[in-house]
Amino acid sequence: MRRWGSLLLCVGFGLLAAGCPKGRPDFAQGKKAEALQDYDAAFNFYQKAAKSDPYNASYKIKLNRARFEASELHVKRGVELRNQGNLPGAAGEFQRALAIDPGSPIADQELRKTVGMIAEKNRAADAAAELPTDSNEQPLASMPPEIKPLSRAPINYKASSDAKVVFDTIGKLAGLTVVYDPDFPARRITVDLVNVTLEQALEIVSLESKAFVKAVTENIIFVIPDQPQKRRDYEEQVVRTFYISNTIQAQDLTEIVTGLRQLLDLKRIQQLNSQNAIIVRDTPDKLMLAEKMIRDIDKAKPEVVVQVEVLEARTDRLRDLGILPGQTASVAINPNSTTSSSSSTTTTTAATTLAQLRHLNGSAYDVTLPSLTANAVLTDTATKIIQNPEVRSVDGQTAKLKIGDRIPIATGSFSSGIGIAGGTAGGINPLVNTQFTYQDVGVNIDLTPRVHPNREVSLKLKVEVSSHTGDQSIGGITQPIISQRVIEDDIRLKEGEVSILGGLIQRTDSKTLEGWPGLAKLPLLGYLFSHNKTDHQEDEVLIVLTPRIVRMPEWTKANLRPMYSGSDALVQVKREAEIHAPAPPPVTPQQQPQTNPAPAPTAPAPAAQGVAAKLRFEPQSLSLKAGQTATIGVVIENVNDLFSIPLLLQYNPAVISVEEVRHGGFLSGGTQEIAIVHQPFKDKGQSIISATRGPNTAGVSGSGTLLGIVIKGLAPGSSNLSIVQVNAKDSQQNLIPLITSEATVQVQP
Repeated sequence: MRRWGSLLLCVGFGLLAAGCPKGRPDFAQGKKAEALQDYDAAFNFYQKAAKSDPYNASYKIKLNRARFEASELHVKRGVELRNQGNLPGAAGEFQRALAIDPGSPIADQELRKTVGMIAEKNRAADAAAELPTDSNEQPLASMPPEIKPLSRAPINYKASSDAKVVFDTIGKLAGLTVVYDPDFPARRITVDLVNVTLEQALEIVSLESKAFVKAVTENIIFVIPDQPQKRRDYEEQVVRTFYISNTIQAQDLTEIVTGLRQLLDLKRIQQLNSQNAIIVRDTPDKLMLAEKMIRDIDKAKPEVVVQVEVLEARTDRLRDLGILPGQTASVAINPNSTTSSSSSTTTTTAATTLAQLRHLNGSAYDVTLPSLTANAVLTDTATKIIQNPEVRSVDGQTAKLKIGDRIPIATGSFSSGIGIAGGTAGGINPLVNTQFTYQDVGVNIDLTPRVHPNREVSLKLKVEVSSHTGDQSIGGITQPIISQRVIEDDIRLKEGEVSILGGLIQRTDSKTLEGWPGLAKLPLLGYLFSHNKTDHQEDEVLIVLTPRIVRMPEWTKANLRPMYSGSDALVQVKREAEIHAPAPPPVTPQQQPQTNPAPAPTAPAPAAQGVAAKLRFEPQSLSLKAGQTATIGVVIENVNDLFSIPLLLQYNPAVISVEEVRHGGFLSGGTQEIAIVHQPFKDKGQSIISATRGPNTAGVSGSGTLLGIVIKGLAPGSSNLSIVQVNAKDSQQNLIPLITSEATVQVQP
């Protein structure tokens, strides 16, 4: 017997284990962790339970819920750490949230935002992605050419002359070729340019001469009169397609196109709803402004998950106890007379007289005694309705949720008309058609969220909780009785803030006592002569809302930064270098005021040792005949890191002229090519000369021949050859002070 008992016990445990779902212990541990709001542990336990039983719907529901809660918890922690300045810790929290829920857009968005902040803090530049090109085909130009001068040295120039002369001078200083429109008029202007960039110099001269400049190639500029027709003829235009990523409806795309057209006065702009794109053809400046505006606007709309908890508890209690005796008794007197015959017996009833009452017997009256009713009724009804839906909606879009039944309700009826009824022509048809509409009964939620930048949510909502509580006959048609709780409200909540919209408690107590007077109120014995009925009803409804933000727009510093857009008549953009003056040269120790003596440097510069850089002519005196040419060298001594040197020569134009400028060899260092620009003004006896090393190269130091000046004698006489202005620069574009000298040229007849 003991062996059979052990066997039965083992079989019982086996059947019990087979009947229990797999992963039940992990599921129970997950529920405990969730109750303690340890969502990480709950997610791990639910994940193990789901792996044990992949087809268990309860496990999957709990796993998804825990995944969402755990991911949101890490996102919240990451935001707090980022606000505290702990960017690496915030990035770690966002990575954890993304690992738990890879489909969470808010975690991915916040992670990318934090990584960008870390990159900005560390000043790490992101490499620009290059567009793939076809090796068998030259790529098409994406933008008009930009000016790339040979020299970026600051320009210092003062003159009062014709506009073409001024443009030519600036072009020679920068190593650019200047061409003019045939309609460009002669106009005398006065300029005083002090330490300006090439772009600033061209803009100032263009304003004074009422012209505009267009780059033909990287080293050729075209000067055109500033007229509306000329701008239409010569201003370059670019076609670009902007793909919009975050519009939901065609109306959103239309709003963007309308805004661009009104703000930038775009005439050629096309909206493509099928591709969710915008094609624009206009000047590069307007396209850059349009790109910034689209980049600022094209942000994913915020999204909100609203957790709704609807709790309704209803309790009905009925107590009906006691014995209710009859309340009335009746006596009926029937003095009947009977007549007999041979064939039948006839009973007749006559009116009762007072004389007959003295002769009543037992069969002459009927007595009806009261009945007794014993009641012992106990009824308890408890109803609990719990709804916990989650509604996700885009900012500004209405979301609707309906959970329950659709109940038909008669709304009207009509007769089919007058016709043949019952075989009689012209009769009224008795058939009536009833119309029905369906009403949603249950939990109905309509909400429209609006997400604010400070992570608060405004909700315009309507919550309706209704139920079918009974039926009533109206006009022969049974109609349902529907009880409802409706709340319409506009509220503003913080993310994660719990709001109780409304709690409605309805209580009904009724007590009825029926019985014989006096006896009904006797203690204990009253139950034998009375009937006690107690009815208690409670109905409570509670609605709880909790908003959770799952997506926020990615507003960066670039989106909030304003952008220069020119004037009303001329929409344009400018780079920072075009509106700022060149950096001033550093203050040398001799120029800087000293309050306390500074220690001497270990390796003093030549100027600090009393040896200043000089610029002189070699030879310093030259004699030639009229019509004869000769070369005089420009020698530089004790210079350090010389990169570029523009200078202005002055001489007597009636005696000599400068015919050519040759390479001297010092600035090239023997290997590098240099750019030499020569702009002669023979009628004024001036020559503008500029010599510059190649880009991205270091300067040269020491002494040597810088240039060779070819001079031609014109008429007998004597002329001084002097350098009246020089702006030598080093490789860092710092000014190099130079001491200059003169040369004397004697022309013999």
